[in-house]
Amino acid sequence: MNSKSQGILERISNGEVLISDGATGTFLQQNGLEPGGCPEEFNVSHPEIVQKMARSYFNAGSDMVLTNSFGGTRFRQSHYGFADKVDEFNRLAAEHAKSQSPPGTFVCGSVGPSGEFLEPLGSVSKEEMYKAFCNQVTSLEKGGADVAVIETMTALDEASIAIRAAKEKTNLTVISTMTFDKGPRGYFTMMGVTPEQAAVELVKAGADIVGTNCGNGIDNMIEIASMMRDATTSPLLVHSNAGIPSLKDGEILYPEPPDFMAERFMRLKEIGVNIIGGCCGTGPEHISAFSKLMKENKGV
Repeated sequence: MNSKSQGILERISNGEVLISDGATGTFLQQNGLEPGGCPEEFNVSHPEIVQKMARSYFNAGSDMVLTNSFGGTRFRQSHYGFADKVDEFNRLAAEHAKSQSPPGTFVCGSVGPSGEFLEPLGSVSKEEMYKAFCNQVTSLEKGGADVAVIETMTALDEASIAIRAAKEKTNLTVISTMTFDKGPRGYFTMMGVTPEQAAVELVKAGADIVGTNCGNGIDNMIEIASMMRDATTSPLLVHSNAGIPSLKDGEILYPEPPDFMAERFMRLKEIGVNIIGGCCGTGPEHISAFSKLMKENKGV
C-alpha cells in the first residue's frame, strides 16, 4: 500500500471530514462536450478542459478530485468506437487530475458501471467483466490515481467484481458507492439493493470506504446516509445531486443552489459521513460554499 493512498484512510481515522469535488459531466457539458459525446475522449482532445476541471475543484477546496473516466471500461467505450483506447483514456484521466493536485490532496479514479448485465441476466461473463475492470483500474493507477471510486453501481455482483479487480491488481484504496431510488417501500437500487445491504455487502466485498452517489437531492441523501451509517462503522462517502433536474427551454436545470446544499452538507457531517461532495448539477461554487462553511465551523 503506498503511503499516499493510506493517507486518505489515516486522515479519516484522525477524525477529519474530507471535501470531495462536484460533477464531472456537468462541468464538461458547460465546457463544450456535445450531448451524446464521449466524455473520456476529452482526455485526448481537450486536455486543458479536463485539467481546468480538476484545478477548479482543488481551488474551491476539494481534498480529492475524481478523474474523467466514469465510462472508462471497454464495454462503455465500444459504444463510441473507442474500445482500443481504454488504457490511454484512463491513464490520461489520472494524469490530468494529478497534474493539478496540490500536496496533501488525492486523485480518485472514477469507475462507473459497465452498462452490461452479467450472465444469466445478460451476456457478459464474470471473467469478462473482471478483465474489463482490471484494465481500467491498472491504467488509472499507472496515471497516478491514489484511490479507486467504484460509483453509481446498482448491482452488488458487478460492484463486487470491480472492487476485487482494484484490490487484486492495484494498491489503490477502494471506495464503492451505489445509487438508490425512493419508492413506496423505501430506498432501493434498480436491482433491489437497500442502503443497509449495500453498506454491509460492499465492505464484505473488500471496499475500504462505502457510500452513495447520484440519483437524489441532498435531503434524500441525508436519509440514505443515516441508514448506511446505522449499518456500518466503515468510513462513508456521499456525493449528492443538486436536486432532481427539470427541463426548461431545452436546458437541464438543477434546483439546489450552493448555500442550500452547503448547509445540508453540514448535516451529513453530523451524521458521521467522512467524505462529502457533489454529483450531477453541482459545480466548483457548491464545493466552495461548503468549504467556507467548514472553515467557519472550525473557527479558522
